[in-house]
Amino acid sequence: MLQTTVDLYEYYRIPRGEHRGGRLTVYAHTQNPENTPHTRPAMLLVPGGAYAYISFREGEPVAFKFLAKGYAVFQLEYSVRTPYPTPLIEAALAMRYIRENAQMYGVDADHVCATGFSAGGHLVGMLATLFDEKEVRDVIGGGHVRPDAVILAYAVLTTGKMTHLETAGHISGGDEALSRRLSLEQRVTEQSAPAFIWHTAEDDLVPVENSLLMAMAYRAKGVPFELHIFERGGHGLSTADIEVTNARGDRGDSEAVRMWIPLALNFLKARGFGVK
Repeated sequence: MLQTTVDLYEYYRIPRGEHRGGRLTVYAHTQNPENTPHTRPAMLLVPGGAYAYISFREGEPVAFKFLAKGYAVFQLEYSVRTPYPTPLIEAALAMRYIRENAQMYGVDADHVCATGFSAGGHLVGMLATLFDEKEVRDVIGGGHVRPDAVILAYAVLTTGKMTHLETAGHISGGDEALSRRLSLEQRVTEQSAPAFIWHTAEDDLVPVENSLLMAMAYRAKGVPFELHIFERGGHGLSTADIEVTNARGDRGDSEAVRMWIPLALNFLKARGFGVK
């Protein structure tokens, strides 16, 4: 396995300024010299943390699950406590990097999924819907940065009354007009990326209505989506197994919620994702 870290600002020769994020941790398969070379799907992985920190439980444990299923995984460390557009630009640079270096990593540039949890789900939701915003074009140019599909895991998607206030505050910098602009259920178009959306009904931090509203918006625009609401479980379940269960036992081990991974893999497989 190849594991490396890429500084996207350095790679694209963009002044970093005060931004502390913009790094990719790459988990890629080594080509087997005893077999015909494979081409693999890629995943941009975006952990949550209310745009205040980067959650570990939604990073490496998830990466290893999808790595084991044949995906090359690129985990984004984005700038936190930094308002729009910086996190979206960093995510767009990550998508550009993956596609430009697809041959080096043995991945299919036409099958790149982005997966985001909680606030990371908001960032991935922006990639799915706001990929052609002027702020992105000004930095990326004409690069293709829309994911081919997204997974939105208990994501903060609305900045309306059902939002997570800390997440909305950090990404908008407290600007109410910008916050309304980043209410993603209002920004879905026919060109938005197909979405696998999941949540738990018991989530007491990010209300399940975030996912319901997004699914309704996808339905209204005729964009492919799949929605799963699990009955039990709080916020931040990640892989929903022992790897993410804390000492109090209030995170993680849920056999029912664990099913989101094979369900998501089936959704992606139907869109041509797979080892070839």
